[in-house]
Amino acid sequence: MISYKDSGVDIDEGNALVEGIKPLVKSTFDKNVIGGIGSFAGAYALPSGYKNPVILGATDGVGTKLRLATLSHKFDSIGIDLVAMCVNDLICNFAMPLFFLDYYATGKLEKHITLEVISGIAQGCKLAQCALIGGESAEMPGMYAKSDFDLAGFAVGIAEREDVEKQAVVAGDVLIALPSSGLHSNGYSLARKVLFEHLKMSFTQEFEGQALIDLLLTPTHIYVPLFRDIYHSALYPYLHGLAHITGGGIVENLPRILPTGLGAKINVKSIQTPPIFTFLGRYVEKNEMYRTFNMGVGMILAVDKKYTDEILNLAQPFNGYIVGEVSEQSGVYFV
Repeated sequence: MISYKDSGVDIDEGNALVEGIKPLVKSTFDKNVIGGIGSFAGAYALPSGYKNPVILGATDGVGTKLRLATLSHKFDSIGIDLVAMCVNDLICNFAMPLFFLDYYATGKLEKHITLEVISGIAQGCKLAQCALIGGESAEMPGMYAKSDFDLAGFAVGIAEREDVEKQAVVAGDVLIALPSSGLHSNGYSLARKVLFEHLKMSFTQEFEGQALIDLLLTPTHIYVPLFRDIYHSALYPYLHGLAHITGGGIVENLPRILPTGLGAKINVKSIQTPPIFTFLGRYVEKNEMYRTFNMGVGMILAVDKKYTDEILNLAQPFNGYIVGEVSEQSGVYFV
């Protein structure tokens, strides 16, 4: 007789994985989590204190950064990237992340790799102060090569309806940049093309004092703690907008928070660009660089110019700095 295991799916390995995941997941729980894991759905009680609450959702993956993690057998931080890409989007709509779920699909379930990935997801949830309330691990031989896997994440947050619907950004607002930790999770297809196909560089080759692969796998910054600090301060009304700088760079993401007719002037000389972008820029046209990579800016805040110093003070742990201002001329201009 032919068993499920003969076809490439190991039920026992999957059950063992669930047992290994339980303590990781439980470590992210807060008082609003109802029950544990193992049910058909995760349950989360709505926090109190909201006048007119709305629920927001965000989903994302980590792109071909995952390929570098797979090829280098470094799986400890890719889960942080997954959480970051979702929760950083939520706060751009003034939503406080509540909980997270993940989807992990592979050709061959290897428990130690999966646990390492999910451990990173749990760590990301702790950084974002949200609960990991569930997920799915799927073993699908024939869909994925044996060593390949894919990741998707799903984050849910809560906000006041008036905050979600408002368009508070006005001309004269100051733009504060929060530095990225590197490429974050965008532009890796182009980076891989330049570094490993064109230049034939190796993972272990030193770049700026560390192995190139370690630099490239540096996890995406999670900016939720700063949003929480501002949200719970008297400065919250003066935070007019947040733009997560992901695929498309500053030129495509910043306009997403600008009302019709307004634009942004960016002081290009003020951008704190890490050496990896300067290096890649030797082989990629400038315009292509700015519409592919974050260029060292992970998030941009639009704030009331009267309260710039106070918000910059709160942003000190993230090394925030002024990068430009909102203008009455539509479009993003580098001056």
